Amino acid sequence: MMTLCYFPGACSLASHIVLEESGAKFELRKIDFATSEQRSDSYLKINPNGRVPALILDDGRALFENIGMMTYVARTNPGANLIPREPFAEARCHSLMSFFASSVHVAWAHNARPERYASDTAAHPNLREVARQSFLNYLQMIDGWLAGREWLLDQYSVCDPYALVLYSWGVRGELPVKDLNNFTAHKDRMLKRPAARRALEREDNVLIKS
Repeated sequence: MMTLCYFPGACSLASHIVLEESGAKFELRKIDFATSEQRSDSYLKINPNGRVPALILDDGRALFENIGMMTYVARTNPGANLIPREPFAEARCHSLMSFFASSVHVAWAHNARPERYASDTAAHPNLREVARQSFLNYLQMIDGWLAGREWLLDQYSVCDPYALVLYSWGVRGELPVKDLNNFTAHKDRMLKRPAARRALEREDNVLIKS
């Protein structure tokens, strides 16, 4: 059985939802940030970045980073149809996931953890301010992509749980995400999916309470 190393509210939620959607057998291992378990020697052997998520496979091998993990889960559970097979659609899927990981997530990280990016604490307020606006701009971009669409691609895919994580961070950061009509409608559709609902409830996610 696979094991997902996660922390509630972190980007690991994307892989958590994909695992639920896939029908794969898995268990959860909550990494205790309060005790800095993510930086323990035992965990660093699983994920040398000292972050979540990580996915321990049945044979003991480990993957880290959502893109690799979700791709693996989708490809080893093809019946769930979570990554398109048509070449352009598949490339678009990976393009979106890469954008979420390398741009949108990074903007949020500059806001949430400015100490990672500037040792001068006097710079942190400005770093947060710029990052929050950049993050909101990215959410607005995603909102535009969802205009007239049910999902980010022509079918439900791994991109949609990843986008839901970003929306949840906007809620957590008290950004005006409810003004993003298309993205909010997407969030509502996600909340109706049993697999997504199970993961959100298990993690006591802010979207369940909002």
